[in-house]
Amino acid sequence: MARNEEKAQSMLNRFITMKEEEKKKPKERRPYLASECRDLAEADKWRQQIMREIGRKVAEIQNEGLGEHRLRDLNDEINKLIREKGHWERRIIELGGPNYTKHSAKMTDLEGNIVDVPNPGGRGPGYRYFGAAKKLPGVRELFEKPPELRKRRTRYDIYKRIDASYYGYRDEEDGILEKLEGPAEKKMQAAAVKEWMEMEEIKREAMKAVKSGEVVEVGLGSKILFEEEEDVIEEERRQKEREEEKEKEFVVHVPLPDEKEIERMVVEQKKMELLSKYASEDLMEEQMEAKAMLNIQR
Repeated sequence: MARNEEKAQSMLNRFITMKEEEKKKPKERRPYLASECRDLAEADKWRQQIMREIGRKVAEIQNEGLGEHRLRDLNDEINKLIREKGHWERRIIELGGPNYTKHSAKMTDLEGNIVDVPNPGGRGPGYRYFGAAKKLPGVRELFEKPPELRKRRTRYDIYKRIDASYYGYRDEEDGILEKLEGPAEKKMQAAAVKEWMEMEEIKREAMKAVKSGEVVEVGLGSKILFEEEEDVIEEERRQKEREEEKEKEFVVHVPLPDEKEIERMVVEQKKMELLSKYASEDLMEEQMEAKAMLNIQR
């Protein structure tokens, strides 16, 4: 009895389940093309369905233990769903619905920074990587920033930055230099005036001494006179040293010919060479006898 009762109960359960399924509407399938949908509510419903599928696959792709091939397949499926979502969002705009593309998510790198990878790996524009797929071989390099190379400045770039400030023409515009030079200029002026007054005092004392015939020494005047006396002594010492150096120079005891004598000897030598070349020996002898008779030394 118990067994038949169980069978009947099982058949009853199956019958009830079948009747409930008959009452339900047939399961609707998402249209292959978004342009086939004519109702805004249905288009929004299909978009929500795609969003749920994307959410499930993004949660699944976070697992790094799925393996490289499964991660790549999941990433491709997610990108395919994102493209399909974009078609439905454009269809919603055409049917007069809201624009969901304004708040679309951006792709981020491993540190969470937003990056723009328009065409990585030649997979078409807008291809994105999610979760553990960002750490796959060949993908990590796409998110790494290349090291910034410091460009060496050329001579043109250096000269292009040179302006009036470089040459110091605008140093006084900030007012700092004027504040520093003001006190220094006053000190220099005070020192110059003091020195001029001391010199005038010396001149007056010197004039009084000349008129009275006495030697009067004023503090600074005696100092200046003493320094001038030292200069004179130093100059005399240097003159004496120069004279001693001249005396120590080598003296030539053999008389040397001057320029005129050297010129005469050169001309005489050339004359003798020409005579020996063009004149005969007899003519040379006659010339020598004539010079001896006339007492000519040349």
